[in-house]
Amino acid sequence: MLKGWTRRSVLSGAAVVGSALIVRPTLAAEYRFSQYHNQAASGTLHKNLTAMWEAVRAETNGRVETTVYAENNKLPGGDPDALKMLIAGEIQFFTLMGGIIGTVVPAAEAQQLPFAFKSAAEAHKTIDGPLGTYIGEEMAAKGMYLFPVAGFDNGMRQVAAIPRAVTTPEDFAGMKIRVPPGQMMIDTFGAFGAQPVTTSANQIYDALKTGKVDAQENPLAILEGFKLYELVKYVNMTNHMWSGFNAMANLTVWKSLPPDIKDVIERNFTKYVRRQRQDQAALNAKLRDDFVKRGLVFNEVDQAAFRAKLPGVYAIWKEKLGTKCWALMETEVGKLG
Repeated sequence: MLKGWTRRSVLSGAAVVGSALIVRPTLAAEYRFSQYHNQAASGTLHKNLTAMWEAVRAETNGRVETTVYAENNKLPGGDPDALKMLIAGEIQFFTLMGGIIGTVVPAAEAQQLPFAFKSAAEAHKTIDGPLGTYIGEEMAAKGMYLFPVAGFDNGMRQVAAIPRAVTTPEDFAGMKIRVPPGQMMIDTFGAFGAQPVTTSANQIYDALKTGKVDAQENPLAILEGFKLYELVKYVNMTNHMWSGFNAMANLTVWKSLPPDIKDVIERNFTKYVRRQRQDQAALNAKLRDDFVKRGLVFNEVDQAAFRAKLPGVYAIWKEKLGTKCWALMETEVGKLG
């Protein structure tokens, strides 16, 4: 009788050659990692990260074990604190939107230039190309490794409000809107006449419920994942920005890994980033009908009036991002500003 092995370990370490069963025991974990992200456990990001790390565990025969923490393991400081932990090596893997990375690496904010991308697919193509490579180089200087195919999808962002519809910039007058940390978000909504308020993702519900904010802006899947549909009334299809979650590792930890482990992790990030993009697109597409049935009111928005408010924002950010970053973006999406 095989002692000390579970049936699962026997099967995961077994190979069949002809009629013989060769059993290889699952190895003890050599590497134990933490993977943080800011989304709900019910979302497509958590599900795909969990599946990805399970695939890594299986392919490395148990040498790599990773615990995936939804909502950043309830860190009081949310994403900014988790980013500090990643850079310090206190956590090894993290996914985060470019705007918040931009507080440390300004070039990352390019991912959220307002009205830069017409669709999530265009954003994926751009960040998988030379612009993404450039941002990764900038991140490496700050102690972060950005995977070659890193952009898990969040989707095109829409404004969801409690008191009124938002179809023109004037509708933002006096409106307090929750935005994630990141100066570009603050500059953009300030240009529209709103009052931006920053909170972590898992605090949006309370901010809306208590009146700290009147509105928030996120892809439709976030309304579902954090149950914001219980509070908002008007969903305004502004499509003002794309956002996603960049897959990152602590650079020192990444460099210390043997090539075979790196290959397994990187290959699976590529696979599951692409899978999650499909899952998220399907979810965002079906949610509009679901929300209409729940009584939410959808409004189409003419972007021209909003774009007309942004020349000053574009000018500021062209200087902040630098000519190389700006040129890489315009090569993909056309002239901005």
